[in-house]
Amino acid sequence: MRRLAERLAQFAEESGDEVTVVFDGRPFELDTAPVDVRFAPRRGRNAADDEIARMVGVDPAPAGITVVTSDRELVDRVRAGGAQVESSRSFLNSIRSVS
Repeated sequence: MRRLAERLAQFAEESGDEVTVVFDGRPFELDTAPVDVRFAPRRGRNAADDEIARMVGVDPAPAGITVVTSDRELVDRVRAGGAQVESSRSFLNSIRSVS
């Protein structure tokens, strides 16, 4: 989690994109500004996915959100909520090219 958050922070700084990451598990301190690091408010199966879908659902402009995932169920949920989707593989390739 720490390495991913640090890499996302580097990407956010270099690209200027606003980045939020949602993790499953017990919260702990991650100082990875400018990335907004969140932990799913509950534990269990799909906890982070549920939080991501909730965040898309309450955003006043979900079309401006791109969710990075390769989870087909989450893809369907966030697209139904109006968000864009980028595959994990495509995103990984794009963050490699920014460095």
